[in-house]
Amino acid sequence: MRKTAELADTAPTEMRGSTARSFEEFYLERHEAVYSALWLVTRDRNEAEEIAQEAFLKLWERWDRVRDLADPGGYLYRTAMNVWRSRGRRTAVALRRAVRTLPADDGIAEVDARDAVVRALAPLTPRQRAALVLTDLLGLTSEDAGRVLGVRASTVRVLAARARAALQEGMER
Repeated sequence: MRKTAELADTAPTEMRGSTARSFEEFYLERHEAVYSALWLVTRDRNEAEEIAQEAFLKLWERWDRVRDLADPGGYLYRTAMNVWRSRGRRTAVALRRAVRTLPADDGIAEVDARDAVVRALAPLTPRQRAALVLTDLLGLTSEDAGRVLGVRASTVRVLAARARAALQEGMER
């Protein structure tokens, strides 16, 4: 992320002055903590930094409203986690598209794609695999997947999120 001083210099006229300074102070106070939390979630320093950058950018774009919130730090963390979840969903969508876009008559491509999916899912625990396949590939809700697996819907969501994070980490290697 560009330094916040550079952001203040490039901010629209109405954003300069005390608003830009207060965002800069907020950024300096919160960046390290948000980055550290994201690093623990993603287990990847680069991914954590990219997510933190995107979250701060989203706050910067809405700073005129966010600064007046009772807890702008909470809004920052929620934004960062939403960015992280969105990236996980995009990974799952890419996986579904890879499986669905195969020509029906191309047996070699189908075998290769299935092999790629099997290899991508291999490092996951059996429960993570099941949760991911049921929710992301088959499109079941977490409640329906929970009934299938005999667990609560919240457990399915946790397992699927962990599976997405592991898949994303594997794709970055």
